[in-house]
Amino acid sequence: TQYSFKEVFGTLVVQKELFDVVAKPLVEDLIRGKNGLLFTYGVTGSGKTHTMTGSPGDGGLLPRCLDMIFNSIGPFQAKRFVFKLDDKNGVDVQSEVDALLERQRRDALPVPKTPSGKRHLDPEFADMIHVQDHCKVEEVDEDNVYSVFVSYIEIYNNYIYDLLEETPLEPIKPKWNSCNTPVRNGDLLPPQSKILREDQNHNMYVTGCTEVEVKSTEEAFEVFWRGQKRRRIANTQLNRESSRSHSVFIIKLAQAPLDADGDNVLQEKEQITLSQLSLVDLAGSERTNRTKAEGNRLREAGNINQSLMTLRTCIEVLRENQLYGTNKMVPYRDSKLTHLFKNYFDGEGKVRMIVCVNPKAEDYEESLQVMRFAEMTQEVEVARPVDRPLCGLTPGRRLRNQAFREELSRRLELRGGPVGAEPEEQEISLQNFPPLPSCELLDIHDDQTLPKLIEVLEQRHKMRQMLSEEFAKNVLAFKTMLQEFDSSVVSKEHYIQGKLSEKEKTIAGQRAELERLEKKIKTLEYKIEILEKTTTIYEEDKRNLQQELENKSQKLQRQASDKRRLEARLQGMVAETTLKWEKECERRVAAKQLEMQNKLWVKDEKLKQLKAIVTEPRAERPERPSRERDREKPAQRSLSPPPVPNTPPIRLRHRRSRSAGERWVDHKPPSNLPTETVLQPQVPHAITVAVASEKALAKCDKYMLTHQELASDGEIETKLIKGDVFKTRGGGQAVQFTDIETLKQESPTGRKRRSSPSNPDPAGDAADSEWTDVETRCSVAVEMRAGSALGPGYQHHAQPK
Repeated sequence: TQYSFKEVFGTLVVQKELFDVVAKPLVEDLIRGKNGLLFTYGVTGSGKTHTMTGSPGDGGLLPRCLDMIFNSIGPFQAKRFVFKLDDKNGVDVQSEVDALLERQRRDALPVPKTPSGKRHLDPEFADMIHVQDHCKVEEVDEDNVYSVFVSYIEIYNNYIYDLLEETPLEPIKPKWNSCNTPVRNGDLLPPQSKILREDQNHNMYVTGCTEVEVKSTEEAFEVFWRGQKRRRIANTQLNRESSRSHSVFIIKLAQAPLDADGDNVLQEKEQITLSQLSLVDLAGSERTNRTKAEGNRLREAGNINQSLMTLRTCIEVLRENQLYGTNKMVPYRDSKLTHLFKNYFDGEGKVRMIVCVNPKAEDYEESLQVMRFAEMTQEVEVARPVDRPLCGLTPGRRLRNQAFREELSRRLELRGGPVGAEPEEQEISLQNFPPLPSCELLDIHDDQTLPKLIEVLEQRHKMRQMLSEEFAKNVLAFKTMLQEFDSSVVSKEHYIQGKLSEKEKTIAGQRAELERLEKKIKTLEYKIEILEKTTTIYEEDKRNLQQELENKSQKLQRQASDKRRLEARLQGMVAETTLKWEKECERRVAAKQLEMQNKLWVKDEKLKQLKAIVTEPRAERPERPSRERDREKPAQRSLSPPPVPNTPPIRLRHRRSRSAGERWVDHKPPSNLPTETVLQPQVPHAITVAVASEKALAKCDKYMLTHQELASDGEIETKLIKGDVFKTRGGGQAVQFTDIETLKQESPTGRKRRSSPSNPDPAGDAADSEWTDVETRCSVAVEMRAGSALGPGYQHHAQPK
């Protein structure tokens, strides 16, 4: 089986090579203000603790990381208690005076002091930290001050314990072991477990954990070794010193910039950077049937395997979310180990994993599982944190301050020694005065005491005069030196002012150039904005014109089709009218011919009767009944048949079936008058409106308009104009009228229209008035335009069908 990793180290690899490849980049990131996580993973007995700690004469990753950190920041470390960690995973900065008071207060306490780097080292680990490589970070910000804090915890049976916590003795209860013998006085109470919390930046930390400020590699490793002795280990079948807990050694590096003078720390909490490097020695996964674990060892093995399984599950869910774009919840809280390092897996730092493999054949299956999981973790990508912001101060402040102090001390030495040495010299001079002899006079004849006293006083007076003269000379020299120093300071100030004026001119020119470029950028942005708005307007106009063009083309097509229909209808009407009038003319000609024939016959009869009267004798009287009958006959023949009624032919329309799902818009204008007819229009599923609206038309597919007009006989005629509703391309609603129903009320005694042959023209006019195309007059389309400025208004398009 083959597995691929970023780097593979053999059995003969030295600790330095492993450190250069794996841990050195993490230390460099730590000093640059970034977080890092390094943990060893493998089965029990595979060398995880050896890789992390090392062996005598060959230190592991942990001492080498500490050595590289202090080699890099050694000359730039702050004094103790300048940085002060709070209990919320933050850091505060104190002034030099507050730090001094804090140190004095800590020294006065009867607690064990922080181990000093000058004390004798424990020979048990002295060889581990004497690294001869002197590895250091090349690019360290010299204008910052640094402080290192270390803490050491373990995760045992899914509980977190502080390995550096000093637990007090319990004097009330005596300690007895299983043999009923008292325990030695050095035994302490069992430590209390700690809890995890989340700070304001959503980073996880251990509450109440002991964090020790260290100033050297030896001091830091001594703190580590003190906690290492308290770590839980046990003897199993596979490992004589098997780790029964996950240990986490946390190195925190606090750094803050110096002020503008390069002398003191900048007192701004926002400028403090706190980075963290966590070195994790995981407990090895094991199978209980091989370790023969029982009791506590069995429970420990179960918790170890459970926490490692949770770590594996979290990595697998992260990988699945990144590969398939899912958003599954990562079960960080199932284990304290994964919950503590949740931020690293979410992208708050670089993560490195060292897989330790034991080539023993008995570990074959466990090693395969470990390597399969480790290879899979390489596919998980975490986001990298952004670099910290710059403080904005001039670089090189520390070097300039050191150079100034050296030059000042040199000048003071040339002018008579430093100021701080004068009180010591004066004290030495006072001690060199001859001592005063005894001033006690024993008798009146004592002639030695007073002369000796006078002599000593004169010597002291001479010596005082000499000291006064020397003091005056020193004062004069000091004044001269001060004057020279003031003159040099003034000259330097002038020089600095000149340089500052030049820099200010340069900065002013650059600012003017920046302002010009900013104005130009604003002008270009304004032009771009105008062009974008113009482009938007043109595109909108283009869309509107295209829409209008489509509407016009559709309207033209409708008008052309309407024109063709109208032409066909007019041609039919002309043909029908022509045929009608031809028949009417033939009828009228035949009626005239019949009337003329009747008149000729009447005249012939009159002529015959006159002839008979003339030819017959006068005494005889002709009989008239036949004449009366004859007279009635022509009268009946002279009557012309009634003209054919001049009404247009009735065209039967196809009526659509009314299904149960159709809905109607019943449009009844408010000007309509109620009729008291028995027959009333009844429309099911209807929405009755007084004004046609888009909302009502959008909900229905049928439309009916109730129209009233005054008929020729003075009665109200009600017409129901029906149509279909359909959507238009513009997003509105249109109505196509299809049918008209008429409801008319007539009086039975009223006058009826008569057709008389003697007056054909009125009859023709009446026929034209009755044939008036009601459908043409009432063919009105109602269209609601979406987004119209008219709002709920409507437009009428009168189009003949």
